[in-house]
Amino acid sequence: MACTNSKQLSVERWPIFSLLDPEFISTIKQACVFGSSGNEAIVITQDDDVYALGSNCSSCLGVGDAQSGLEPRKIDILCKKKIVDIGYGSGPHVLVCTDNGDLYSWGHNGYSQLGNGSTNQGLSPQLITTNLIGRKVVKVACGSHHSLALTQEGEVFAWGYNNCGQVGSGTTTNQATPRKVAACLGTRKVTEIACGQTSSMALLDNGEVYGWGYNGNGQLGVGNNVNQPNPCRVAALQQMIVVQIVCGYAHAMALTDEGSVYAWGANSYGQLGTGNKANLVTPTKIALDKGRFVEIGATHYNHVSAAITQTGKVYMWGQCRGQSITSPMETRFTTVDDAFACFSMPAVTWRPLSFETDNFYTIERHLRMAFDNQETSDLKFMVEGRVVHVHKAVLKIRCEHFRSMFQAHWGEDDKDVIEITQFSYPVYRAFLEYLYTDQVDLPPEDAIGLLDLANSYCEQQLKRLCERIIKQGITVENAAMLLAAAIKYEARDLEEFCFRFCFNHMTAVTQTEAFNKLDEQTVKNFILKAAQRGAFKY
Repeated sequence: MACTNSKQLSVERWPIFSLLDPEFISTIKQACVFGSSGNEAIVITQDDDVYALGSNCSSCLGVGDAQSGLEPRKIDILCKKKIVDIGYGSGPHVLVCTDNGDLYSWGHNGYSQLGNGSTNQGLSPQLITTNLIGRKVVKVACGSHHSLALTQEGEVFAWGYNNCGQVGSGTTTNQATPRKVAACLGTRKVTEIACGQTSSMALLDNGEVYGWGYNGNGQLGVGNNVNQPNPCRVAALQQMIVVQIVCGYAHAMALTDEGSVYAWGANSYGQLGTGNKANLVTPTKIALDKGRFVEIGATHYNHVSAAITQTGKVYMWGQCRGQSITSPMETRFTTVDDAFACFSMPAVTWRPLSFETDNFYTIERHLRMAFDNQETSDLKFMVEGRVVHVHKAVLKIRCEHFRSMFQAHWGEDDKDVIEITQFSYPVYRAFLEYLYTDQVDLPPEDAIGLLDLANSYCEQQLKRLCERIIKQGITVENAAMLLAAAIKYEARDLEEFCFRFCFNHMTAVTQTEAFNKLDEQTVKNFILKAAQRGAFKY
């Protein structure tokens, strides 16, 4: 069963926010926590104002001076800039990119990791333009003292400390300004970037993975311990379609489109999850008995690994609060981020977070309890002979379809029981529960039916959740059926995703019962599209 929802982290998980005024907390939209002790933070409010607080080591707060403090201070130059990604090194230095593709940096700069052409410490954010004019930066990543930026066109630029080749320039000379990583990557499109302490990784749009830089623990996954000053393909993953990569201090992990996790590199604390502490120089599949994974997490600040399954179970392993956990351990957390808040040392975020307030969760809990509650409901839906108890007010607030239905001139407005014949009980119950919880708990096969309902009722957010469930639950056995459904319901992004999965696993998919049941026109269109993508070249 796939469990997908819109829940976000509670600020309570992160100690550095514990002294903030509740009113200010209620305005926080995004945040990141970094620093040698998890003692520095940057927050973005709903009004798109940017604040920083903490110890301000190396002026990494970007507020124009070296003063520390637990009261948020505004970073004026970044306010209203619509920040889309944040990266932070362990110096620390900080990078952000904005919605219009601008790149800013500040903080420690002893190795030119700010990319401004100097080694002078950055007291406040400075716009970085060298070799980036006309390019839109969409993602950033930081190692200890080097930096990466990914452009909208899929180009990777790197700069900073280069003692092990982590800048990917073919040398070990430090790089003072952004320089395109061209060797081996060429004109190919990169979609994800990640940094270990002194290593770099890139994921291409075709699922290939490349690594460069320090390799003393095998963290590049290329089968040896030799440093690589140029990108080198992780050949052991060539039969996989990788969809996510992350780097820890000296290890790395990859998630495939089939939900498998591979790990390699340093393993002194069990961070590879193999059940022992032996380093690995090539990717090895782990957590074979845990089900399908949909997200993995790691940060170069520590030796912790975490992942969440399709069913919402969060596992963690590695150096967790001083303890070496060598195999994935199930937790009671609801997100991968929770594991880093509670068990990583230092407690830093592995990606920017989204927050909700305590009041939000109080309302959420009440609504959850109200769903299908016979004592408080004022309306029943009868579906396939089974009853679901709901509240007209909630349905009218949450759904335009019901706002229209419960009008005086409609017959349904006076009814205590409404019978539904167009959809199955599991699908319609899941829809009603979604209106109370923002959550969908269905297998991909039933999510197809819910996608049909979402289209009929014009519920765009529900449609996106259904598409996410289907993407996370796609397998060789059901891929053809899901592709046909995406075509039927005109879900273009989902159709492309399902097609690419079928294309990447064509031999297996075309031998399934689901593919055999496709109608003739769908099969013809699939073959034609696959041919256009080069499937039948000699």
